[in-house]
Amino acid sequence: MSASQKNPPPNPPPFAGEGREGVRRRDLAVAAGCGLFAAAMVGAAYGAVPLYNWFCRATGFNGTTQVAVSAPATILDRTMTVRFDANVAGSLPWRFEPDQASIKVKVGEVVTVGYTVTNESSRATFGEASYNVTPPNAGAYFSKINCFCFSEQRLEPGEKRDLTVVFFVDPKLAQDSDQDSLNTITLSYTMYAVRPPEPPHVEAAPAPAPGRS
Repeated sequence: MSASQKNPPPNPPPFAGEGREGVRRRDLAVAAGCGLFAAAMVGAAYGAVPLYNWFCRATGFNGTTQVAVSAPATILDRTMTVRFDANVAGSLPWRFEPDQASIKVKVGEVVTVGYTVTNESSRATFGEASYNVTPPNAGAYFSKINCFCFSEQRLEPGEKRDLTVVFFVDPKLAQDSDQDSLNTITLSYTMYAVRPPEPPHVEAAPAPAPGRS
């Protein structure tokens, strides 16, 4: 074994010769890079929420319905049964129910249906509805023109309110051979309690200076 193998030279320190100030600058650069990476990851996490919502609306994934601004140009002879479901989650003291259990609609026909919600408590309460349709693959063809979902509702004690949904089953459904056996869609809403908005902050009037009336 040679002398160089017996006594290998020590490894040079990283950035040899850069000095204490250079090491400090390098550490600051590494810390800044880590901070930027963490900020980017947080931004990506928040950005994933609207991206996921867009994906659900575009594909009908997980029973998410579509949003339309006008009626379709065609009404088909094919008839669907649309059922309506209403639920209240948690401790929200509301009674929530559809005006009718189900209806028959033609594919492409614009329909308006109603739900009724009643605050059964002795105080003002706040709720908000989420929704989905079943079977989930029907979401890509169930389009709503108007809906009360994701809109905060404030009900006074004992107040009863009528809520409406305007929708149609998209005629594109007939072009999807996988949906040939589909004849029933259930539209389901769930009301969740939400916190009331914070009261506006009012600045207190400044106290008068001593000795002035």
